[in-house]
Amino acid sequence: MNNFFDNVVKKIGDVHNQSFSKKNIEPIINEINKNFNFKDFIIQNNSTDKMPFTIWIKSKDLIKFIKFFSEINNPYNMLYDMHGIDERLHINKFSLMKEMDFSLFYYLISINRNSDIIIKIPLKENFLKINTITNFFKNANWYEREIWEMFGINFINHPCLSHILLPKNWNYGYPLRKDFPFRATESTPYFLTKEKYKKDIKSTKFNPEDFNLKIKNKLDDYMYLNLGPNHPSVHGAFRIILQLSGEVIIKCIPEIGYHHRGAEKIAERQTWHTYIPYTDRIEYLGGCVNEMPYILAIEKLANIIVTDKIKVIRVMLSELFRINSHLLCLSTFMQDLGIMTPIFLVFTDRQKIYDIIEAITGARMHPAWFRIGGLAQDLPYGWNFLVKKLLSWLPKRLNIYKKVALQNSILISRSQNIASYNQKEAISWGITGTGLRATGLNFDVRKWRPYSGYENFVFEIPTGNNISDSYSRILLKFEEIWQSLSIIKQCLNYMPEGKHKVDHPLTTPPFRERMLNDIETLIHHFVQVSWGPVIPANESFQMIEATKGINSYYLISDGSTMSYRTRIRTPSFPHLQQIPSVIKGSLISDLITYLGSIDFVMSDVDR
Repeated sequence: MNNFFDNVVKKIGDVHNQSFSKKNIEPIINEINKNFNFKDFIIQNNSTDKMPFTIWIKSKDLIKFIKFFSEINNPYNMLYDMHGIDERLHINKFSLMKEMDFSLFYYLISINRNSDIIIKIPLKENFLKINTITNFFKNANWYEREIWEMFGINFINHPCLSHILLPKNWNYGYPLRKDFPFRATESTPYFLTKEKYKKDIKSTKFNPEDFNLKIKNKLDDYMYLNLGPNHPSVHGAFRIILQLSGEVIIKCIPEIGYHHRGAEKIAERQTWHTYIPYTDRIEYLGGCVNEMPYILAIEKLANIIVTDKIKVIRVMLSELFRINSHLLCLSTFMQDLGIMTPIFLVFTDRQKIYDIIEAITGARMHPAWFRIGGLAQDLPYGWNFLVKKLLSWLPKRLNIYKKVALQNSILISRSQNIASYNQKEAISWGITGTGLRATGLNFDVRKWRPYSGYENFVFEIPTGNNISDSYSRILLKFEEIWQSLSIIKQCLNYMPEGKHKVDHPLTTPPFRERMLNDIETLIHHFVQVSWGPVIPANESFQMIEATKGINSYYLISDGSTMSYRTRIRTPSFPHLQQIPSVIKGSLISDLITYLGSIDFVMSDVDR
């Protein structure tokens, strides 16, 4: 099973004298060297500005390494992400692992070190089995289920290895394998017969025995309630199966996947440029925020460095969308708790922001405006007057919402100390954004790992007091709006001069004025738009502070016009996985409050 790994290690000998530029990598390399034999792992010699520190290990050593990283001083205590890669058609795969068919990667974060590590494991097609790590990281459960259904990799001793994003009766293969069709036109036509329809309906029925749930005990006859998948309080196509004793929740089972669109699979068929509009729709309230990690990851691959003007404009658009998303979260949360008036006022404010976005980008919710190496267009005449009006208008409205709703005694009593958890629990579930910062930890990527020039802006990171509850999470959303306004004001006052796109051969598309006057540039424009830019073979990773937590893109280029593998890590996926552990023993009304405070949309969960 692991012979090819052992052979590779014998060939390269001691690889641990390689130098890495990031200072926080050196301590962990020393600790690994002290605790493991050099034959136990291989360091992937990535350029550290593109990828976090990465090591390859044998599948049989996974638990040993996971235990080590989770128990050392200042441990790697958050499983940020994990997923798989079909390596069979990967031409430029890691040179020391040419014989592998599949690989798994585990992305760990040490909060105290502000350091990341990726553990990669090579697998052969005839042995796609590996131990589960659910005993170490609670949120590994859903990630392993997703990998199982997308790649067919089995996780030994997993508590419930079943479909999560695909239908329960799915038997059409493994979608993220390279031999699975990219388009419906490449597949056998589908016909819905009466027999298939009956099977589909049957697969949606809930049977308590399938989930090892009791019908009754000595004292109670339990009731089962389907909350969703179509219900206004679940904020999308999302189903929660509740086991109730009266109104008390004994157990609950979140069921996702109703919104799954195969976004990662689509990324492998689109050119780098034409996938940009899809990023807007991963989390449809974030707009340009969702374009940021994808564009930055591509620019790392292409070695493109953009100007300060491009950075500032990107930041300004991102913060406008952040405010819009937070306003919607605040208003729908109030509506969930029975306060109706603010939602009508808030939508007036949101339309003013959309007017600015439309004036700048030409679109509203899904601008697809960021480009590789720049922006689609420069800022239009009069943009600054629109922004000034917003900066004058919105603070007055925020003060009204604070007084009328957030300081309302009924809202406070309905949300304070509801669905509470501490910092350790938040980290163990992979919680980010306000859900984590409400525990008192000021982990915000814009400050801890600045990107797109955020290091040049003055703003604060609002935090809570040790315990994250429904009220503190919402209050932080409100406070973050003030910080976003401060950032936008700085963008307005200090907008740099310059062009909206860098002069780079991989920037798409080239400057229009040159394209219309130069035949070579016209040809270049045609090739870039129709075929797409050829991005150098490598891997890159970029995380950003999105509206609902940390969002990231992990890209693998095989030196082609499209991505070989695109992994999209969204914050809402682990956030929903945490629900059962937090809400157990609470009332149904508390669950509604809790769901509103998470701030999620199902497109962000299901992708």
